Amino acid sequence: MMLKSQIQKIESITPEVMIVGIDVAKKKHWARIFDYRGLELTKGFSFKNNIDGFNRLVGKLGEIKKEKGLERIIVGMEPTGHYWKALAWFLKEQGVTVVLVNPYHVKQLKELDDNAQTKNDPKDAMVIAKLVKDGRFSYAYLPEGIYAELRVLSTMRGQIRAKLNSAKNALVSILDEYFPEFMEVFKNLDGKAAMHILYHYPFPQDIREIGIEGIVGEFKKVARRAVGVKRAEKLYEAAEKSVGVREGLTAAKTKIRLCIEEISFFKKRLEDIEREMAVRLRETGIDRYILSIPGIGIVTAAGILGEIGDLSRFENWKQVRKYAGLNLIEDSSGERKGKTRISKRGRAMLRNLLYQVAVVMVCKNKEMKALYTHLKTRRENPLEKKQALVVVAVKVIKIIFALVKKKEEYDAKKVLGSFREKQLQAA
Repeated sequence: MMLKSQIQKIESITPEVMIVGIDVAKKKHWARIFDYRGLELTKGFSFKNNIDGFNRLVGKLGEIKKEKGLERIIVGMEPTGHYWKALAWFLKEQGVTVVLVNPYHVKQLKELDDNAQTKNDPKDAMVIAKLVKDGRFSYAYLPEGIYAELRVLSTMRGQIRAKLNSAKNALVSILDEYFPEFMEVFKNLDGKAAMHILYHYPFPQDIREIGIEGIVGEFKKVARRAVGVKRAEKLYEAAEKSVGVREGLTAAKTKIRLCIEEISFFKKRLEDIEREMAVRLRETGIDRYILSIPGIGIVTAAGILGEIGDLSRFENWKQVRKYAGLNLIEDSSGERKGKTRISKRGRAMLRNLLYQVAVVMVCKNKEMKALYTHLKTRRENPLEKKQALVVVAVKVIKIIFALVKKKEEYDAKKVLGSFREKQLQAA
């Protein structure tokens, strides 16, 4: 179990430990080495981001460890970008403990030293080492096996969805300029009929030329069920009254077709990835417990596990909550008691996934809907919509953790608990 409390982390920094702060970059990293008191053991040095550089680092660490009679090495770094991952994996394979420090903390401590925000690799490496010495770090979790696969798939899905949304937005932007009335006829541009018309007859002039009968004929080519004549009439009427731009149509039509082809391409990629996610999810052996929760589907479950990783590494659900950055902190000063808010110091993608799950839950899950309604309408301290959804998201964490831990499927009677049930009944 690598998850530890703050006190345990501080206690782990003993006289036998060598602390290494590394500032990572694309081509060259910078390392500085200290003892448990914060005294620098050797002059800082840089090493290349390749196998020769990694071997140089490990060799240097081994020499100093032997020279100083130390027993353990802890290497700290910031989890910014992706350049740290290759080095972290290499060090892990060498039996070196890798920990991560919060970039926000690095920035704060750096300013305390000399009141300067400027980027300085040797200085950053020193600050990272200081944070490790003070126990202000988290143990690096590098998912392995099926959880590594799920994380990569989840990340890919997020990236492709972003590209898909970008292509859709580009298409809407063109329509806003050349045929803004089109979206009044087709609220959803994803439909086959809408995409077919846009690909072949995207502008008001095109629609007027083929007429209502021509539009109906085009609908029949792609629609499984007949698209009503009324829809065709409405589209023709929109074309008649359109205020869209009438110049640059040839180039604009090319752009529309490119957007539609991109949308089609990214949709297909999403389908491929989601099929792969379903396969990998089954391989975890715990899919049945998570999927038994009303409101959680295959893609969501795979995404959550990809972000969390192996749940057995957590001692309790509160650690998962903190990992997601959904733990509450209080903004207070002196005698002023401020409002509580979530820390947002965890994995942003996991936090977003859980929030989206909560949105679905309050619609599709009877128990979560009841909880959500109670939180918003209770007499004392009623919550706003987003606050209530955060509570539901945290509840989802508790449920998933409990079901996987106990190897049980969802039981609506056990979800809210007796205390919450009484609250809801009294409301």
